[in-house]
Amino acid sequence: MANVKLAILYYSSTGTNHKMAQVAAEAAKQAGAEVKVLKVPELAPEEAIAQNPAWKAHYEATRDVPTASAADIEWADALLFSVPTRFGNVPSQMKQFIDTLGGLWFQGKTVNKVVSAMVSAQNPHGGQEATILSLYTSMYHWGAIVVAPGYTDPSTFAAGGNPYGTSVTVTESGEIDDKAVAAIQHQARRLVTVAQWLKAGQAQG
Repeated sequence: MANVKLAILYYSSTGTNHKMAQVAAEAAKQAGAEVKVLKVPELAPEEAIAQNPAWKAHYEATRDVPTASAADIEWADALLFSVPTRFGNVPSQMKQFIDTLGGLWFQGKTVNKVVSAMVSAQNPHGGQEATILSLYTSMYHWGAIVVAPGYTDPSTFAAGGNPYGTSVTVTESGEIDDKAVAAIQHQARRLVTVAQWLKAGQAQG
């Protein structure tokens, strides 16, 4: 199968989406992908971050994680987004990053990127589905190929049944439960598999 280059793009204030990105990265590597885990730039001032101990701790712990750039988007065959919900929409940090990519879009370099998305919130009805669908709207403008998990594996049902992308409800401990881990792993493998099919077909065509 064709070797897929996957960029996992995340925003995380206190660590949940960073953990989700790491779970996905391991599954994608096992599926044969070359993987980059990339954070989008933080927009909040350090004074605001310092007022939240969990946010500050995660911010400091992930200083060495590479920051996403337009070059990473151009490099990738597939993109997996992981974000918390903000009032039913993507956080401003991710939106701002996407908004910087107009040049790539104009050059046609976002066309046929294979894309999927994951989300977290503090409760099961905290806007997860709306957030993923909001992000996918931008991907349709890109000419990307959206690969949602749908109901292609029992893990989707076990993790809450979101067909658009894995939803994680954050626990007080900040951990991701085993059911969500399995759903993330399936979503990452599915994304890589579909990207492999597309890349192999393009090579033959």
